[in-house]
Order: sequence, then C-alpha cells, then structure tokens
Amino acid sequence: MTLDKAYELLQVQADFGGFYNRNSARLILAEVQKEHGQAAVDRLIRDLDLERIFQFQPGTQFKSTA
Repeated sequence: MTLDKAYELLQVQADFGGFYNRNSARLILAEVQKEHGQAAVDRLIRDLDLERIFQFQPGTQFKSTA
C-alpha cells in the first residue's frame, strides 16, 4: 500500500471516528508499519490528528495478525 493510499483510507476512518473505524485504522497502520516503517506510521498519526481521534500515540507498534 502506498503512503498516499494509506493517508486517504485513514482520513475516511478519522472522519467517521468510532470503535469500528478505530480498529480499521489500526489495521491500516499495521500494514504501513510493515511496508514503510515506524517513522511513516508516526507521521500519519500526527498529520491526521489520530492522537485526538483514536488516542493513538506516536511510537506505538501496530502488529498485523496476518
């Protein structure tokens, strides 16, 4: 997944907020972490204000179960 696509998908999840969207955002961030590393995840969290919306903190490790 490209970072642009991840940004786009996360923006949709952030706009809706809520529990299910938080889980979807976690899965997207896990994929970003796997492909692009922690710095990319931290940047997305800050850029999209996911700290406020979903209480995600920069430095959090998002592990994919797949």
